[in-house]
Amino acid sequence: MRTTVKDSARMPLLLPFLALALTACGDPTSTPTPDPELSAAAGPSLSWNATARDLITSRAVASPTTQIRILTYLSVAQYNAIVAAEDAKQGSGPAASAAAAAAGASLVVLKSFFPLDSALLDEKLRAQKASTPWPEGTRDLSAGEAIGRATGAAVLAEAATDKTDLTTRPANPGGPGTWTGVNSLRGFIGARTFALTSGDEFRPAAPPAFGSATFNAALAEIRALSDSLTPAQLTIAQDWAPRTGAYMNGVAAGMIVDDHRSDRDAARILALANMAAFDVANACFDAKLAYYFIRPSQADSLIKLPIGLPNHPSYPSGHSCFTASYATVLASEFPTQSARLTAMVEEAGLSRMYAGLHYRFDCAAGQALGRQVAENVLRVMGTSRSAIRLR
Repeated sequence: MRTTVKDSARMPLLLPFLALALTACGDPTSTPTPDPELSAAAGPSLSWNATARDLITSRAVASPTTQIRILTYLSVAQYNAIVAAEDAKQGSGPAASAAAAAAGASLVVLKSFFPLDSALLDEKLRAQKASTPWPEGTRDLSAGEAIGRATGAAVLAEAATDKTDLTTRPANPGGPGTWTGVNSLRGFIGARTFALTSGDEFRPAAPPAFGSATFNAALAEIRALSDSLTPAQLTIAQDWAPRTGAYMNGVAAGMIVDDHRSDRDAARILALANMAAFDVANACFDAKLAYYFIRPSQADSLIKLPIGLPNHPSYPSGHSCFTASYATVLASEFPTQSARLTAMVEEAGLSRMYAGLHYRFDCAAGQALGRQVAENVLRVMGTSRSAIRLR
């Protein structure tokens, strides 16, 4: 899947119709602040993104890749719906409401992923349309909603054929230095990507040889951390354990609101960030299953695991891949936030070392891969004003 996307004229912002409680924090180690969707600056794309994050939490969608898949198709549908509605207004079609288009697309996509919450989602749309005042006035709400629903259906048709979780894993070669689990998670290996030409396009070089001086030093570092883990380090490990797609979307939402971006811009930024994460879920697991590298606790059984062991190989770190991909897109949009984003990426990597899950070189490789994949998404898709092309 090759795509292009960029911002154009900003549209009026919609008052939020629902507040949710999951969001980003102002500093990587601070207590989370109230959700930015509580702000009157939040438009429909942010409000429905917050709804998606709320459902991910309430339905206990713990898988990072599942979170990313939901949020990617949601944000792509939102952006394409807004573009279609604005294009219709500029042509001979009805004066379609872009806000209603974003809402209609969001409804269709989220009902597909959360069918048990269909009634709740219908009520959210009803409440949004009944909000007073509706900021777009006389614009055609029905036409906008119809455009959004059609756009959402088109995006779901794309999602149905993306081949996630269908590719057979490469065989584990076994032997010294290899991961010893079974039925590793596959990430998005073999799935249709947005900007990557292949999963191994940016595959990192092999990790240090098992038993080498470099490897032994890296393993000793994790053992030393495990033996003397401080309460503060344990808290960081625990706090970051669930932080992947939904959390980073909350970070993005906060920056969008703080920077007073339009709803079209919000949808564009979320689409770029989530598509980068989608692509890195392919690239990261391509590398994991190419090298099948041993986890620290498998190399040294005295390393403690305070948050449990993920069922996939060690190299590179998935948390580092994901946080670096999101941070790279967000830093390109919000350069004044670069230092904060860099600190988050670094802390996410350290959290996995504190948890005994990764070597330092796992995190470094994941961060580099996340940046490369995100930069590729920005390069391929960051110059056009068109909707995101499907198929």
